Amino acid sequence: MMKLIRLEWKKNNILKYIRNAAVTTAVILVFMLMTARELETVETVETYGKGMLDSSVALFIHMSYIIFTGVMIAAYIVGAYEKKTMNLMFSYPIKRRKIILAKVSAVWIFNFVAMVSSKIGIYIVLVLSKSFIGISAESIPIGELSFWLDIVLSSAAMVSISFIALPIGLKMKSSKAAIVASVIIVCFTQGNIGAATLVNNIPFYAILFVAAAVSVYLSVYNAETKDLI
Repeated sequence: MMKLIRLEWKKNNILKYIRNAAVTTAVILVFMLMTARELETVETVETYGKGMLDSSVALFIHMSYIIFTGVMIAAYIVGAYEKKTMNLMFSYPIKRRKIILAKVSAVWIFNFVAMVSSKIGIYIVLVLSKSFIGISAESIPIGELSFWLDIVLSSAAMVSISFIALPIGLKMKSSKAAIVASVIIVCFTQGNIGAATLVNNIPFYAILFVAAAVSVYLSVYNAETKDLI
């Protein structure tokens, strides 16, 4: 499986996505450095369960990488059907399900690692710069185990939720539809209407996580017999 995953990264020029992820992280970091002091003065929002500075970092990264994952889903999977390159891959002496799972895994692993790395990188820079930007060490509790656990679990959840866009793109036979679906997912999971928000709503995220798992299953289970798009 790892050989297939590495093949997907090589074939789709993973260096391009690494560069884009680095640029995205840099932009978010610059914005956070510029606004960190003001965000720290905002009272902790109970819905978020943590300080506004910490919440803002997570919010912008989650928004960016949900869309980023949608773009990669469109390129790696939906686009392969659109461009008929999947025909060639399905001619290999490898089960179709394994090929599709390799593509799904390639997208999931990259975005999970990229999201965790982005969060850690931004948090570390903010902590190291706290005396220059005027924030307290308590704003980002890097000494607490729950802080690091939240980084890992929330990243895994956000990347997984992004795969709800997969069957939409396949059903509509459109890479653009997959990307638009990821934008809609951002609006539902990271947006708010007045004081109402679903950010960090664990039951809601659990439902979306199950929906994402079902989405991947529906995209894979009949691959051996389903006609190509």
